[in-house]
Amino acid sequence: MAGRLEGKVAIVTGAGASGAGFGNGKACAIHYAREGAKVFALDISASALAETEAIIKREGNAVAGALCDVTDGAAIARMVEACLGAFGRIDILHNNVGILDLDGPVALPEATWDKVIDTNVKSMFLTCKHVLPVMERQAKGAIVNISSVAAIRYWGAPAVAYNTSKAAILQFTRSVALEYARKGIRANVILPGVIDTPLINEPLKADHAPEEIERIRAERHSMIPIGRMGDPFEIAKAAAFLASDDASYITGAELVVDGGLTSNCIPYW
Repeated sequence: MAGRLEGKVAIVTGAGASGAGFGNGKACAIHYAREGAKVFALDISASALAETEAIIKREGNAVAGALCDVTDGAAIARMVEACLGAFGRIDILHNNVGILDLDGPVALPEATWDKVIDTNVKSMFLTCKHVLPVMERQAKGAIVNISSVAAIRYWGAPAVAYNTSKAAILQFTRSVALEYARKGIRANVILPGVIDTPLINEPLKADHAPEEIERIRAERHSMIPIGRMGDPFEIAKAAAFLASDDASYITGAELVVDGGLTSNCIPYW
């Protein structure tokens, strides 16, 4: 049976992972391919990108990839042309790239603020700037932006640049969704909760012994109402739904995927 994305072309930014295992972007690229999409995968790491491409190819699905700094407008323009050259169209833009810094407004260096905002927000502006004209010519397209529950809740860490960037993504997505609603283009945003990815696991290795890491991971599982951290493929399945024609009447929406975390009044970090 054909997948829900059969015949579509999907650009996925941040399609590698920041460490061993699966991050949200890597899982989304792989799952989009499993659902029938031809995936144009982007990452800034050659090795991470190659691993994602290898998995997709090994499963018999279509993929092309490019190294790309998504904060560079010229690089994004070249990427769009490369995708069109490889697959002829762009049906889905999945913006996944994001970085984290744990500083408050006084301790945070100005350069770090700029880097977080550029990576997490400017990157989405640039990809939309260059992909939207393609989708407009096609009179159809779907954009899925990845934010975080940190956009709507304080999670107990002074990550002021990260939290601000994730909140900005919500309004950015609404603005795009409404401007292009009558042009056949939808834009929606996913707010993941605590997902079991290298982005949250790798930093633990520098400062904690293995037994301490397991204790911290157990605490993270227990803070979620359904009893566990999320799996990256649970984000991927939500994203594939929003990218598909099954969500044809959904635009400007914010889909929280957090195991009940933000419905709970108990602080979660």
